[in-house]
Amino acid sequence: MNITDFTRLTYSAIYTQRLRASLTILGIAIGIASVVLLTSIGEGIHRFVLAEFTQFGTTLINIQPGKVTTMGSSIGIFGNDHPLTIEDSEALRRVPHTLAIVPAVQGNAEIEARGRKRRTTVSGVGSDMPQAFSFQVLSGRFLPRDQIDSPRAFAVLGHKLSQELFAGSSPLGQKIRIGGENYRVIGVMEAKGQILGFDLDDTVYIPAARAMSMYNRDSLMEINLMYAEGQDEQQVVAAIKRILKARHGREDFTITTQQQMLDVMGDVLNVLTFAVAALGSISLLVGSVGILTIMLIAIQERTAEIGLLRALGARRFQVLWIFLGEAMVLSAIGGLLGLLIGIIGAQLLHLFIPALPVHTPLLYVLLAEGIAIIIGLLSGVLPARKAANMNPVDALRTE
Repeated sequence: MNITDFTRLTYSAIYTQRLRASLTILGIAIGIASVVLLTSIGEGIHRFVLAEFTQFGTTLINIQPGKVTTMGSSIGIFGNDHPLTIEDSEALRRVPHTLAIVPAVQGNAEIEARGRKRRTTVSGVGSDMPQAFSFQVLSGRFLPRDQIDSPRAFAVLGHKLSQELFAGSSPLGQKIRIGGENYRVIGVMEAKGQILGFDLDDTVYIPAARAMSMYNRDSLMEINLMYAEGQDEQQVVAAIKRILKARHGREDFTITTQQQMLDVMGDVLNVLTFAVAALGSISLLVGSVGILTIMLIAIQERTAEIGLLRALGARRFQVLWIFLGEAMVLSAIGGLLGLLIGIIGAQLLHLFIPALPVHTPLLYVLLAEGIAIIIGLLSGVLPARKAANMNPVDALRTE
């Protein structure tokens, strides 16, 4: 039996049982489409979150008060014998290759301007924040480097907050009240949007020392250090530890590099992508059971044909490959149809829900099609072996 006869037999078997073949193809297509659609959503979210993290660069180091506990979180936010202070942040400027230092305190307070009141996020930060977080000033200027213990009462408004409080007019030079204290507006930030659910445009920025006084805190929530590109991260971390341990007497702080954050987030998102792919694979399992069932039924209906082939000299492995080939062809066609449905479905989903990121990697497409063919192969093995092992005489008698 040559390849032409093999192809003709496979095609005729599928064509004569079009309804049965269509149902098999549909089962595989639904499974593949589910995998492609779910993994596209998972990979899209993966890329979106990583892009959110890396838009500030990859040379940021975060320092928090308190040593990491065995549960993996810092206890410094709730209290520490040696809190992180403004003086600590200034001392960290001695770290080699440091480009920016941003002490940070964050809370919520009532803002009042021109008779308008609303509650919003108040971020106490340092003068280096625009440089460290690639955040540009739209008009005016950012907070200046004042005396660390008594900075002037200056405020910089987020883009959205500026428009809501001053209704299109310039807020520069205007006075506002934050938490019952008077501040003068010296700048407005460019529109930045939301970062992982936090609206940077609906925020007012004031000096970190004043925010600590407003919230009656004796410790910063964190210090962010930005170092120059191309420098050894571990050397920078070692210098930070050396300076803070000299000031605190022990290592009572937690240092997290941007790369560590990305690694942890990447691991979590990889698990998420794998989980949604596993859910879609359930449909593939159902499709494989369908192929197995349909192929077993086909053998019962084609027993006489198998007997005739064997009587005409067809060998067992040839009969085996006829049924295996049929199963693989059905799976391959179903896989291609599923890929088409899944990719189109993912793009339509993104079209109707623009906030939902989707991305279909070529690797997933190739894997999905490969899995479909393997499923067809595995699902057809048992029926094909059963057909190949039939006794030709017994098979012909069924006619």
